[in-house]
Amino acid sequence: MIPILIAGPALEPLSLEEVRAWLRLDTNDEDTLVCALVKAARCAIEQAARRALIAQTWRLRLDRWPLDRILHLPLSPVLSLDAVRVFDAAGTPAALDLKGFYIDQSYTTRLFCDVAPPAPGRLRGGIEIDITVGYGTQALAVPEPLRQAMRMLIAYWFEHRGDALHESSIGHLPPAIAAAVVPYRRARLG
Repeated sequence: MIPILIAGPALEPLSLEEVRAWLRLDTNDEDTLVCALVKAARCAIEQAARRALIAQTWRLRLDRWPLDRILHLPLSPVLSLDAVRVFDAAGTPAALDLKGFYIDQSYTTRLFCDVAPPAPGRLRGGIEIDITVGYGTQALAVPEPLRQAMRMLIAYWFEHRGDALHESSIGHLPPAIAAAVVPYRRARLG
């Protein structure tokens, strides 16, 4: 299953004003840097938690339906199932009725097919599923501990900019920030 970002977040979980206040910046001289840090921090926290923070739309492509008709979705939390399409051999998509699908987010995020969906006519990428994931469309929908982890990471990066990174630290959050994310961390499949 290949996730493809269709529409990124319309806003970030933290506003420029919130972050400027957190960093105690009195001028807007570094707004470009701060905005870049906000986006980078969101991406890092999403990666660490394995969850989308703010509403964004993704397309999942797969070759065939699982035999048990249960898809384990790689993205969460799911706000909505937007479309399911199956392509015939000529590459023409047919939209499926969404009433035949159910999303369960109790442990892992799974998409159940109530009835046997039609088999795709092409061998590769014959099924497309569009979903919207995230905690919501507003910044305050994101759990406060994850927003706090973003603030802490932004401050860390702001204070340590220009410092040489050790190869072992790339891709790892500082311990205090990682600890804030752990309760929200989605279990890895397989």
